[in-house]
Amino acid sequence: MKVNNMVLGLDIGGTKISSGLFRNGSLTESKEIKTPAKSPKDEILETISQQVEAYRHFNFKAIGIGIPGLVDPINGIIYNLANIPSFHNVNLKKYLEERFEVPVAINNDANCFALGEYKFGASNIHKHVIGITLGTGIGTGIIANGHLYTGKLCGAGEWGAIPYLDGTFEDYCGSKFFKEKHHISAKKLAKKASEGDQEAINIFYDFGKHIGALIYRLMLTFAPEAIVLGGSIRKAFPYFEKGMQEVIDAFPYLPISENLKVYVSGSNDSAILGAISLVEENKYLMNMGESVNITNPIV
Repeated sequence: MKVNNMVLGLDIGGTKISSGLFRNGSLTESKEIKTPAKSPKDEILETISQQVEAYRHFNFKAIGIGIPGLVDPINGIIYNLANIPSFHNVNLKKYLEERFEVPVAINNDANCFALGEYKFGASNIHKHVIGITLGTGIGTGIIANGHLYTGKLCGAGEWGAIPYLDGTFEDYCGSKFFKEKHHISAKKLAKKASEGDQEAINIFYDFGKHIGALIYRLMLTFAPEAIVLGGSIRKAFPYFEKGMQEVIDAFPYLPISENLKVYVSGSNDSAILGAISLVEENKYLMNMGESVNITNPIV
């Protein structure tokens, strides 16, 4: 990690805004507040500003932000924000830079998770890594040749929307699979599986098959060296690992599948650490020309 100065990281989601300060090589001063998801844009901007303001006395030198939506990572414009309907076409970078007079870097939250794991997790020994967050939905971030691959407006890796069986991968690889198809939460099912309940074990085996199917397609598309699983459902990995691995083992190109490493994130702060890492990563993106011009963004 090349960040030498203090950097503030924010992970802005539909339910909460998490933050932390990177200093002396670690994340400190962690805070969490509720996101006013149904509020007007100006109120949301003010809430974000107040969260940043709480750290001003630390004299941080930059801000990194992960956010679940389409983002222009160079101009810092949010095109839409999942579950926050009023936050559309907002120049968050300009707003915060003018208010706090420090540079601001913004990217999609799934990309931040992948970058945080790549920079600080076990997958940092690889150059081609895909991070998958398993929660209410699924998110995917791509590390290619040691750097984020974002595509246009950070839209690369939206595998949750890919058609799969009678729906999409999001229907089978996130909490929908448990709640809508089996009428139970993943957390409650994991407890049953831990107690030896065979039905629960079978459901997780099927879930693992679906995760394996997603990874199989990612292997065909990106040929990663490593997969990192995040999100709350990752904690049930021992119960779905078998089904997942069976599908991976059926991959036709053995030099890829036999060397694939699957890691389970051991951190709840990967997205914040990835947001902090954007400060350095954006220099690479700028050199690659990853910017988009738009007309009249809302400030």
